[in-house]
Amino acid sequence: MSLLEVRGLNTYYGESHILREIDISINSGEMVCIIGRNGVGKTTLLKSIIGLLNPRSGELNFNGETLIRKPPHQRAQEGIAYVPQGREIIPYLSVEENLLLGMEALPGGLTRKKRIDPGIFELFPILKTFLNRNGGDLSGGQQQQLAIARALLGRPKLLLLDEPTEGIQPNIVQDIESAVKHIIKETGIGVLLVEQHLHFVRQANRYYAMQRGGIVASGQTSELSKSVIDEFLSV
Repeated sequence: MSLLEVRGLNTYYGESHILREIDISINSGEMVCIIGRNGVGKTTLLKSIIGLLNPRSGELNFNGETLIRKPPHQRAQEGIAYVPQGREIIPYLSVEENLLLGMEALPGGLTRKKRIDPGIFELFPILKTFLNRNGGDLSGGQQQQLAIARALLGRPKLLLLDEPTEGIQPNIVQDIESAVKHIIKETGIGVLLVEQHLHFVRQANRYYAMQRGGIVASGQTSELSKSVIDEFLSV
């Protein structure tokens, strides 16, 4: 049984039909990448999965149970974490305080004193150095590492990443790629990645290509052809 099954999903903004009959699946322990040019509905798909948008029709099943009509906070508690495009770090909270917010999805939330898993600092060592620094004072790449670390502290079963390498210097892109691959190997979580960076796309096991709100191609990333790359990843 797949970790996440999306079947016949249709999502609208008002009367604008954005997602059209989307079918995708993700298994535990694998990374699946959604590729496509800007404006084809990739972020809308992630927001539909996390519950920030309500599909008009279709099925969303997670761990064998339907997600339809469940609010975002309940989906987070059941094991879906979302790192949005733009990261959404709270700028006037410290790095440590931003990290603690990620633990709200755990049983008991923030009502009990929590300890940050030191394994997070093995994945992203810079965060330990900057624990007392405000999130807004970090570079873009450091904020992205903080956003991913915050999501992982909720111990998710599925991690949704929306354009995690956008506007980030190459050396930190490599750090993020390595961290994501390591966490999949160590924990067996599933990762659904929206990405334009070809090297990161190729780290995924499978891909789905989107165009005009629908899935138009899919397969193993090891078999990505030049024509697919040119059509869906070229700027």
